[in-house]
Amino acid sequence: MKVLLTATVQSHICQFHKPLVEVLHAHGCEVHVAARNNLAEKNGLKLDFADKVFDIPFNRSPKSSDNLRAKKMLKRIIDDGHYDVIHCNTPVGGIITRLAAQKARKKGTKVFYTAHGFHFYDGAPKKNWMVYYPLEKDFSRKCDKLICINEEDYQTAKAKGFHCQVERIHGVGVDEKRFFPVDEAEKLRLRKEMGYGENQKLILCVGELLPNKNQKMAIHAMQKIVEEYPDALLLIAGNGPEQQNLENEIRLCGMEDNIKMLGYCTHLQDYQHIIDVLVSCSYREGLPLNIVETMLSGNPVVATINRGHKELIHDGENGYLVNRDDVDAMAGRVLHLFDDAQPAQECSKRAFDIAMDYCFTSVKKELEEIYFL
Repeated sequence: MKVLLTATVQSHICQFHKPLVEVLHAHGCEVHVAARNNLAEKNGLKLDFADKVFDIPFNRSPKSSDNLRAKKMLKRIIDDGHYDVIHCNTPVGGIITRLAAQKARKKGTKVFYTAHGFHFYDGAPKKNWMVYYPLEKDFSRKCDKLICINEEDYQTAKAKGFHCQVERIHGVGVDEKRFFPVDEAEKLRLRKEMGYGENQKLILCVGELLPNKNQKMAIHAMQKIVEEYPDALLLIAGNGPEQQNLENEIRLCGMEDNIKMLGYCTHLQDYQHIIDVLVSCSYREGLPLNIVETMLSGNPVVATINRGHKELIHDGENGYLVNRDDVDAMAGRVLHLFDDAQPAQECSKRAFDIAMDYCFTSVKKELEEIYFL
């Protein structure tokens, strides 16, 4: 079988679809990738597990003329490639791929689309439902399988009568061989090796530097946290267009000594093994890998209330949820975990058990069923 994976950018395939490619290769499939090459922006992230890679000039802005050129290039690749399955991802990449694949689909090619979090959801702005819901439902006619990565999206697609088979998987998978709990001795050894204090409180915030990720909330929460723990350190991992704004915010808040921008990290497991808590401040999430990674690593989480966070975190049981932009609540929950080791340990244990459903091993089985059963 010959499979083409598409997405707006190649980093998306690198970060989220290696488990799928491993499943396909295990079944003897040839796997090609078509996406814009943005890997230079991602600290040397490598797309070295596909059999062939096409650089397609997708643009995240649907208004960009680049996407007309991308559609023409992609259609030529599809017509020449004679693929058995075309599996598309990301909003722009998914729409353009489905348009480019219409002729091939009539000839028998199957088209799959993974929705990594619909823009319409419980609590979303009305305009999201007016714009994105009819668009996604209409384009479901142009694919054979819609794959949802969280329960809310799956139930919505089923209830609203989307025009294709609807499947659900537990995210895109996290490597349990990279993200796992370490004992206290190893944690202290790693901290020393990485230049952090044995008793220093470390907080991690992971995500692309975008307005939706709302890292400013974590920055403001640190102003309250350092009142009780003066040497506490917030580590912000990621890159993106908000970097300068966030750096300015750190300076305005006088937090230069307590917040470190790590940039894009390809070794996040090292940080997951040394931190005390992870915070996530996003307004919207489909199924956040950074939270699964920290749960598998045995760390507690404090996160804002949204669809993806609620999928993983049951407030007060395996982590804490706070209202978005409620800086006082986020700081309070972090301080509670710092002050009392018992709730942190209890949350972490329950979180680890839940996270195992979202690891590579589990998700690979679900993908295998979608493709081969």
